Amino acid sequence: MRQNDRMSLDPAIAARLKRTADGLVPAVVQQYDTGEVLMLAWMDDEALHRTLTTGRATYWSRSRRSYWVKGATSGHAQHVKSVALDCDGDTLLVKVDQVGAACHTGDRTCFDADVLTVTPA
Repeated sequence: MRQNDRMSLDPAIAARLKRTADGLVPAVVQQYDTGEVLMLAWMDDEALHRTLTTGRATYWSRSRRSYWVKGATSGHAQHVKSVALDCDGDTLLVKVDQVGAACHTGDRTCFDADVLTVTPA
């Protein structure tokens, strides 16, 4: 992430974001028509700007320390339908039309592999 990344994003949007110490905002990704939660990723100002201006979901990879466009290498693209900021300004909701698997494991969603049991007290 570069210091000048924030210059690309609309200043009114940038002013509303509450970022982590490393400049990131979590992005919850949801299938636009079914409401299915697909994945969680991270965006900085530049990733959000790219997402809003291209319509392709773009994220910041914390492990690779670089931007990635979902589906650029796998073909499992996310076509962005809408992006919303939550009431606190610290989380994004990205509604997409998912092509193929959303999870890097090849599963449709990152949240179907290990469902935990809830046992109310």
